[in-house]
Amino acid sequence: MKLHELRPAEGSRRPRKRVGHGIAAGQGKTAGRGTKGQRARSGVGIPPYFEGGQLPLVRRLPFARGVGFRDPWRVSFAAVNLERLSGFPAGSVVTPQELADAGIIRGTDRLVVVLGRGELTQPLTVRAHRFSAAARAKIEAAGGSAESLPWQRGGRRTR
Repeated sequence: MKLHELRPAEGSRRPRKRVGHGIAAGQGKTAGRGTKGQRARSGVGIPPYFEGGQLPLVRRLPFARGVGFRDPWRVSFAAVNLERLSGFPAGSVVTPQELADAGIIRGTDRLVVVLGRGELTQPLTVRAHRFSAAARAKIEAAGGSAESLPWQRGGRRTR
């Protein structure tokens, strides 16, 4: 096969419809655009949300617009459940850096909260920015300790 022998697949290319070439062509006179009206004119460009001059839905629902209320004081935590900590050896110190290295959290730029889902069988020293009451109780019941790291609002840790 040579380049000059290449052809598109049979039936994949259709000839262009030549509109406005007389009544016999089937697409003459108004060329398939109907009679008069905005869509019959050239340069028609109606956006999909246009509702014919009626007040659009996006303007009738003022609270549905954009992202809504964004709390400037919101603190975002990376949640870690106790069942994820069971892979650490007994007696080890679990810090946000250790969690990031193990792939449990994405990075150390967010604050870490330890939640109480699951069981902990080995004693661990867990250092995080926040603990749920159930998580703290389970860590201490397993013989470990839960140490809170300092943090401030805005998501940044204090040094």
